[in-house]
Amino acid sequence: MEALTKREEEIMQIIWKVKKGFVKDFIKKIKGEKPPYNTVSSIVRILVKKGFVKYKQYGNTYEYSPKISKKKYRKFMFKQVFSNYFDGSYEKVVSFMAKDKNLGKEEVDSILKIIEDSEKKK
Repeated sequence: MEALTKREEEIMQIIWKVKKGFVKDFIKKIKGEKPPYNTVSSIVRILVKKGFVKYKQYGNTYEYSPKISKKKYRKFMFKQVFSNYFDGSYEKVVSFMAKDKNLGKEEVDSILKIIEDSEKKK
């Protein structure tokens, strides 16, 4: 799996949201100025080639749906960020969130509870 470009990810977010549809359906969901049909169609074809999207053909028309789940991609991207920006250290992730994102005591307590619960399941 590879990381998506900003535009590919924007279209993929729409595909995950609508679950299945045609290029025209995806264009309707784009916020702001709508790109040309051919641009969106090209991006969707790239997503097919990269293995993120599958399709069903009806004559000359294609209905697209996700092949990779949002959860699977989120996990992949987190691992990338985790290793590339935090050197694989959970301590650095939590430190970053606490310092740079003003993580509050309630949120820290919630994170600790999640960690404790996951330890109990092992």
